Amino acid sequence: MDVTDFDLESLIADEALRRAAFPVCEAGIFFGHAGVTALPAAVAQAMVDYVLRSSRQQQEFAEVLRDMRTARRLSAQLIDAHPDEIALLGPTSLGLSLFANGLPWKAGDEIICYAEDYPANVYPWLDLEQRYGVKIRYLRPEQPGAITPELVEAALTGRTRLVALASCHFLTGRRIEVDAIGALLRKRGVLFSLDAIQTIGAFPTSMEHVDFMSADAHKWMLGPMAIGIVYVKKEHFELLRPSLLGAWNVQSPNFIAQPEVRFVETAQRYEPGVLNVAGMYGMMAAHEMFLRVGMDKIAARLLALKVTLVRGLKELDFEIYGVESGDTASSITTFRHPRASMAALYKLLEQAGIVASLRYNRQGTEYIRFSPHFYNTEAELGRAFEVLKSGL
Repeated sequence: MDVTDFDLESLIADEALRRAAFPVCEAGIFFGHAGVTALPAAVAQAMVDYVLRSSRQQQEFAEVLRDMRTARRLSAQLIDAHPDEIALLGPTSLGLSLFANGLPWKAGDEIICYAEDYPANVYPWLDLEQRYGVKIRYLRPEQPGAITPELVEAALTGRTRLVALASCHFLTGRRIEVDAIGALLRKRGVLFSLDAIQTIGAFPTSMEHVDFMSADAHKWMLGPMAIGIVYVKKEHFELLRPSLLGAWNVQSPNFIAQPEVRFVETAQRYEPGVLNVAGMYGMMAAHEMFLRVGMDKIAARLLALKVTLVRGLKELDFEIYGVESGDTASSITTFRHPRASMAALYKLLEQAGIVASLRYNRQGTEYIRFSPHFYNTEAELGRAFEVLKSGL
């Protein structure tokens, strides 16, 4: 059975194909894509093939450099960017730290971010306050994760240098209006940094109005850990100085160090040395799958699953933490029950072979988070409802 050549409709209709393409379905039900994904068969096989070839010859054989170019092209195609603007780096925190550490800061510069974002998109900016006297201004939306263009615009001042946001909140599942916020900031001359790990692979995420973006492959991209996409708009190559230097990103003819540091012409300038090549091959296989299936179809599928998920949870009297529907909804659905222990329900799910996430807000309230992907089914959601009901 060919597990690399399928469309969305045939995958959902053919259970044997679905299980062959996504072996995790044989073991149970996987609703953990907002955490660390299980690998599709094609992704795992691409990595295995490279590793086996590397046992018979050097790891950096001739095709690797060619395939690096292909990986940049596929990554660029997925986010509507140019291959020269792509660095093949992960995890997400590495890219975000490169942005924070590579820009020239002055005391009094202001950065706008959201304190309730995942810590990887808070600490790199907070560190600048302690080191350089940069002022951090935190957005305070009325609802968790509800960051709108209007909220961002109201927070801007004449000293705002950069706005750092996540494309989707990891707990509430609320997506932001990336294009609208980016266009607003570009008009005001303010830089826009995006942590896009919770949308790339799930929803179309364009870089048209984004200056810097980082996203590891290990969530919705269905790829391995410690490889991802770092995007830097070409016009900012001179502004964003690479903070990690090596023989790969500094021009070193014949691997001989030169008397001055001159960076390569593309976003490779942010890659100091050898890459996670096994991970790169896995990510390439995942990107090929997404481009073949179609991101618009995947997004529509996720929102359809969301409708079923929210309806089923509400029928059991669960309370949804975050957005339930609409243009800012995502597949991430976080919930709690007013009369049940979430930790106990999480253990029941785990015992039934259903992978979810147990999460907490800042106040310490327990929640369960489901994050199904396009290959998950309504039948799997139905089974999850049965398990949850048994624990109420």
